[in-house]
Amino acid sequence: MNDPLWPLSVTRTLRLRVKREAYPWLRAAAGEVNQVWNWANATSADAADRNKRAAAKFLSGFDLCNLSAGASGYFERIGADTIQRVNCEYTIKRRAAKRTKLRWRVSYGVRRSLGWVPFKAASVKRKGVGIRFCGKSFRVFEAARLDGVKFRDGCFAEDACGDWYLCISVTVPVETSPAETAAVGIDLGCKDAAVTSDGERLRSGQYRALEPKIAQAQRRGHKRQAKRLHRKATRQRQDAQHKFSRMLVNRYGQIFVGDVSSAQLVKTRMAKSVLDAAWGQLKTQLQYKGQQAGRHVEVVNERYTTRACSGCGSLSGPAGLDRLAVRQWVCGDCGESHDRDVNAARNILTVGLRCRASVRGNESLPPSARR
Repeated sequence: MNDPLWPLSVTRTLRLRVKREAYPWLRAAAGEVNQVWNWANATSADAADRNKRAAAKFLSGFDLCNLSAGASGYFERIGADTIQRVNCEYTIKRRAAKRTKLRWRVSYGVRRSLGWVPFKAASVKRKGVGIRFCGKSFRVFEAARLDGVKFRDGCFAEDACGDWYLCISVTVPVETSPAETAAVGIDLGCKDAAVTSDGERLRSGQYRALEPKIAQAQRRGHKRQAKRLHRKATRQRQDAQHKFSRMLVNRYGQIFVGDVSSAQLVKTRMAKSVLDAAWGQLKTQLQYKGQQAGRHVEVVNERYTTRACSGCGSLSGPAGLDRLAVRQWVCGDCGESHDRDVNAARNILTVGLRCRASVRGNESLPPSARR
């Protein structure tokens, strides 16, 4: 890389499935973690209660760690490092939620919380084909991905189907791939999750395709089968987005994505389609893959990109919710025919190049965008 400020390494999270012989131990350890979480929740809420104390105080992670010193002797599986991680994670979540008390973690019953066992980097050691944590060895699938990496803090996490995964942050070097000069704009939508300025499309609707089977399983009361179908749709969506984002990162040096808001659209009647498209997940993949490959990925303002003609710039395109069905239109000023999504992606590309040109100079702006 020519940029001296570009990082030589980046942090990524590996998610490796744990083999089944460790599931009973992890479930029992998750119950102990829930006890620590609930203790931190009650202690923090009591300290912040002005009716019980003259001087209310919001406890920090450091305060909770001091109060829980020596508590590891009461647990059979987790140690002091895990207790400290739970206290710090609780403090972070409470501050983010801006509340004095969070929800309790439930260990049994139909409303049982999904298992979670955090750990520090010093508590995990590589051993053979797996890792060792709290005196127990865990075998994982694809253990070769742990070779030659530097461990950081992570956790064991359970999904809705009852399977456990090792989620661990690792430091990997930045790929020194050849610099690319091509640029692309991406328009996010519902029917097609993403459309590039070159006309390539990422199809959505993985959940819609499995929706009849999910509804049938739910009517029959097969909850486990419905959960597995939900997981299948999630994996299909992630696989398609991984392939699409990797293709873009390998091909283009500058990637510009529209700033469409999922949080606002999920409040409308298009909520199911918006959630199925998973725009935030695609943006995250583009950002961390672009960072590792040395690409420039930026989210730009997409205001008026659907209405504006990519040829002449006039606002003659379809506008409003009642004209969402219009997918092809002709500019009233220059007469150029447009595909709605491709035209928006081209306008996003132009906006992104202009933003880059304002910082780096007009030499990075092509003649077609200088208007």
